[in-house]
Amino acid sequence: MSEFAPDAGFRKNRKLKDALLRHKAFSKDGFSERLFGLLFSGLVYPQIWEDPDLDMQAMELKPNHRIVTIGSGGCNMLAYLSKAPASIDVVDLNPHHIALNRLKLAAFKHLPDHADLVRFLAMPNEKSNSRAFDRHLSAKLDETTRNYWNGRKFGRRRVTVFDRNIYETGLLGRFIGAAHLLARLHGVKLREMTKTRTIREQRQFFDEQIAPLFEKPVVRWITGRKSSLFGLGIPPQQYDELASLADDHSIAPVLKHRLEKLACHFPMSDNYFAWQAFGRRYGTEKEGPLPTYLKPEHYEVIRANVDRVNVHHASFTELLAREPAASRDRYILLDAQDWMTDTQLNDVWREITRTARDGARVIFRTAAEKSIIEGRLSPSIRDQWDYFEEKSRELTALDRSAIYGGFHIYGKKA
Repeated sequence: MSEFAPDAGFRKNRKLKDALLRHKAFSKDGFSERLFGLLFSGLVYPQIWEDPDLDMQAMELKPNHRIVTIGSGGCNMLAYLSKAPASIDVVDLNPHHIALNRLKLAAFKHLPDHADLVRFLAMPNEKSNSRAFDRHLSAKLDETTRNYWNGRKFGRRRVTVFDRNIYETGLLGRFIGAAHLLARLHGVKLREMTKTRTIREQRQFFDEQIAPLFEKPVVRWITGRKSSLFGLGIPPQQYDELASLADDHSIAPVLKHRLEKLACHFPMSDNYFAWQAFGRRYGTEKEGPLPTYLKPEHYEVIRANVDRVNVHHASFTELLAREPAASRDRYILLDAQDWMTDTQLNDVWREITRTARDGARVIFRTAAEKSIIEGRLSPSIRDQWDYFEEKSRELTALDRSAIYGGFHIYGKKA
């Protein structure tokens, strides 16, 4: 495990600055990048917003596979452990995500049973969770991670967030909270969506209550600014990609379309992403599903394999550059390429191609619909990969998180 500096802000986080900054500080674009960087320097995703069930379909994981993935909220790498792969390397530029990933791994390994795990990671308003941390987890963590969760923020230990509701925190949690407040100011209670029992009821609630919000002047004004989507972890580059999808370059119709998919295309009883968006929690046993990694049928195999995961405070390119050729099988880039310059894109794919075994697969999401790498990769790299276009379109339609325009799968040629 590479060490990280949990309290280093954006100014000192060279890894994040190198990934994000493209323009001069006093330019309009440069200011926007730096504002996003400041916001992204804290905890962003308490829960990942990529559907790991689709990932596993696309990757067709086998026990011999060695995986490299971006960490984010950590739900994905834990879900992949349900397939018992040979190894998983988790990378992230955000030290708060590093601390969260390591804590989730420790919770699987050291909390007494599945009920304790679900209580700690999924249930709001459980005042005993910080005591469970002290009793079962604190001494088992590496020193840096232990100090992070024992550290204080606004006078309270960070770990006490699990006594309240971690999913209402982080940049994403606060963004969702702000969206709920804005809706209430217009007379709409988004939590009412969780009371629907059929797709038809979900559709009716969306059409009558949610869709009209996107025509409100204040909503159109807010969504017309790049900073409005920083709370979703969407940097300026991704905002431009999303805006390019609309004829008038307004982001409001795009957001309305994505939210319509989240609200109406999947039953609430089968979509924990919708529960977090509308209910700000997971459903109870009779209401909706837990994330894949918390389902009881996967508990024993994930717990048995947590030591196969290594968490690194590093970029994808940085980690792979240290690894031998033909040593990895599966690569998960989330939506990170939407941030990248052509140089950065070619750098990461050069290392992926060098370290990939024959038959390796790369999966990623994009804010827009089209694959971000087409026309940008060097032909010498691109020619070594097949694009599974039909399968990519099929899985895009099945993505329950609904916030991405495209899901893409590439395979290494033999």
